[in-house]
Amino acid sequence: MSQDRVYFFDTTLRDGEQSPGATMNLQEKLRLAHQLEVLGVDILEAGFPASSQGDFEAVQAIAEQAGEIQVAGLCRCVPNDIDRCWEAVKAAKHPRIHTFISTSPLHMQYKLRKEPDAVLAMAVAGVARCAAYTPNVEFSAEDASRSNKDFLCRVVEAVIDAGATTINLPDTVGYAQPEEFAAMIEYVIKHTPNSGKAIFSVHCHNDLGCAVANTLAALKVGARQAEVTISGIGERAGNAALEEVAMALTVRSGYYGLSHGIKTEQLYPSCRLLAMTIGQSIPANKAIVGANAFAHESGIHQDGMLKNRETYEIMTPQSVGRLHTDIVLGKHSGRNAVKTKLESLGYALEEEQLNVVFEAIKNLADKKKKVHDEDVVAIVLEEIYRIPDSMRLRHVSVQSSDSGSIPPTAAVLMDVEGQERSGAGFGVGSVDAVFNVINQIVEREPELESYVVNAVTGGTDAQGEVTVRLKHDGYSAVGRGAHADVLVASARAYVNALNRLAKKERDGDTKHCQHC
Repeated sequence: MSQDRVYFFDTTLRDGEQSPGATMNLQEKLRLAHQLEVLGVDILEAGFPASSQGDFEAVQAIAEQAGEIQVAGLCRCVPNDIDRCWEAVKAAKHPRIHTFISTSPLHMQYKLRKEPDAVLAMAVAGVARCAAYTPNVEFSAEDASRSNKDFLCRVVEAVIDAGATTINLPDTVGYAQPEEFAAMIEYVIKHTPNSGKAIFSVHCHNDLGCAVANTLAALKVGARQAEVTISGIGERAGNAALEEVAMALTVRSGYYGLSHGIKTEQLYPSCRLLAMTIGQSIPANKAIVGANAFAHESGIHQDGMLKNRETYEIMTPQSVGRLHTDIVLGKHSGRNAVKTKLESLGYALEEEQLNVVFEAIKNLADKKKKVHDEDVVAIVLEEIYRIPDSMRLRHVSVQSSDSGSIPPTAAVLMDVEGQERSGAGFGVGSVDAVFNVINQIVEREPELESYVVNAVTGGTDAQGEVTVRLKHDGYSAVGRGAHADVLVASARAYVNALNRLAKKERDGDTKHCQHC
């Protein structure tokens, strides 16, 4: 085991899913888990098995699907939690039990209502129980950044003796600043006699915008596991973003002197898959993967880029998966060109899936001059990585005018539970008309909480990407759709949200507890 190797522990499927609106179903979790393995993540935290039956089944399914990646389940230092966690992860080739307990005075007094010695005893007993199942045990001292450093050292020493091989010292509430957080990590490693027997990890939240900075500062002084999420999603303001930590270590390798196993060319495809799955667009100014990350508008910047890219770009688009090749897709492109483009973008599709994407690209090429990489990604996510739904949009037609005497009219054809249904009606505007008719067809009237339209690429012929959030009977769901016609994209997004809403109502929308 190299002392200069950083291990990436991804908790998108556990902490990330606790982000408002980021709930995923089983198939979506399995798909994202597979992508995380393709990305090169070392440890995947699949969920909190004791929190719900749904979470247990999801963790178990991910463990059964996993290849060489380590699969972790989270549990409190409570016997039943630990037993349940092991049942969920034991099918993995490399299972890990991740157990935690609070160590800060504030948490111990008000959350646990226990004295420090009692907390220490619970931590040791919990880790020992985990170690009886597997030698791969991680212990987290929740709210470590607000804990007494000497008490932390006592706890860490004791749990390492009890069998913990990874020690996580999280900044649970995003309170720490980089220098003080690094000093705490360094202090605990130095003042814990048996610290050399464990890998030290950090899990940083972004409440003050310091999650990535705190993570990197900790790695600089001896931590060797980074707990992160794709696009930094998670509780409250989120977690340290995997793509930002990975590229900081890559671009500034001379400064950090650390290696890792992340395949950086898979960063953008991974972030795009997550965005499509949870219906939350990647902000344009998002570091590494945002639409503007490699955009240059200033004349001075453009001049510098033309002379030498390194004047204003410290990494290439290709290094993070935003590949630009000489293959230009259009209506005359063949299957092999489409297949090559998909592979260059990080998508290895089966023959039947390739046929679906090929036809969709040909149809789009009939409507616009050039099919951009972003268009191809949108098609793959729309046509391939969408769960089969009970409600499916087939056709939509809209008539509109600026004359107040002729209200916008929409006609919609759908499949609902295997039956063809159609309807027509009016609305205040074109989008309102489409949504009203869909509501009539499915016999539901959810509240539209938000409606957002983005252009996938530039140009007037760009595909529209629409995100909607619906609410009904206490449940809310996000839907997304893409199409060259923004009204069709809107209809797709609305139907997608209705399907998600219906599934939540059938299954019950379980909440997860907050921890590290």
